[in-house]
Amino acid sequence: MIEAAMIWNEPNNKSHWDPEIDPGWSLFADTLDCAARAVKAEAPHLPTVLGGISPIDPTFIRMLDGRRALDHVDVVAVHGFPLDWNLWQINEWPAKIAEIRAVTPKPIWVTEVGVSTFGAEEVQVFGLDRTAELLVGRAPRIHWYSLYDLPQAWGATTRHREAEGSSYYRHFYMGLLREDGTPKPALEHFARHTPALGLCQWFHYQDHRLDEAVAWMRRLGVTYLRTGLSWADSFRPDALDWFDRQMEALAEFDVTVTFCFTPEHRGIAPHHTSPPQVKEEFAEFCAAMVRRYAGMIRPGPALGPQPAI
Repeated sequence: MIEAAMIWNEPNNKSHWDPEIDPGWSLFADTLDCAARAVKAEAPHLPTVLGGISPIDPTFIRMLDGRRALDHVDVVAVHGFPLDWNLWQINEWPAKIAEIRAVTPKPIWVTEVGVSTFGAEEVQVFGLDRTAELLVGRAPRIHWYSLYDLPQAWGATTRHREAEGSSYYRHFYMGLLREDGTPKPALEHFARHTPALGLCQWFHYQDHRLDEAVAWMRRLGVTYLRTGLSWADSFRPDALDWFDRQMEALAEFDVTVTFCFTPEHRGIAPHHTSPPQVKEEFAEFCAAMVRRYAGMIRPGPALGPQPAI
């Protein structure tokens, strides 16, 4: 069942929101506020979540709050990958949560955290167990990224692969399962931490892994999941049929649905990271998806108490 609606993904990361078009994030602040209001108009009790920020930056939260963009947002989310891309160590997770807690009273969810097996699969085992040790009890939601490796043929969602060098290829090895579906050593460790840990798994349009992913999540004891419905994909042929199939397949889990990705023809620039030409169009997409799947919304708030450090 839908337990929350997340608005955008990593808005302070240039791989997901273009800072050259919107250097001060004023357009993002307006888009966030407009979309959050639209979701609340359709489902007043459905929690709204700020798309997980990456890097974890309290200044960004202060800026949005100063613009009143968080007035209709119930949860602030963060993403962290200290063993792969961040310039801080894994043991700093409690301090990173505390930095955000110092600037907002809203619950803080960790909606993406993971470890690549690009270097060694044993590193993922260590990172998974240490992440659970550091975050369980400190965040009401912890979404491990991800169940599957990214297929080599698909390409990672990033604007700066040339500048990343080998770091770019870490994107392809974040799964607990390899591209061919075989388990990595960390899979068994993950099962020891469910249901406290959930998953973040993006499903591409007509993703062939959907049914197998559901079977794995049942086997692993997963109860909550984060995934996405793409505004850009909504313009594909038979998009609603695919969205229906995806949401019906995931109905047994508590799902945080992420709304993001600008259609090329509706962006200020022709790219999925572009601010929309008309923010109300994105807000209407969010509202339409909530309206379409309103029967799947979990009754009552799903925020959970904000644990003390």
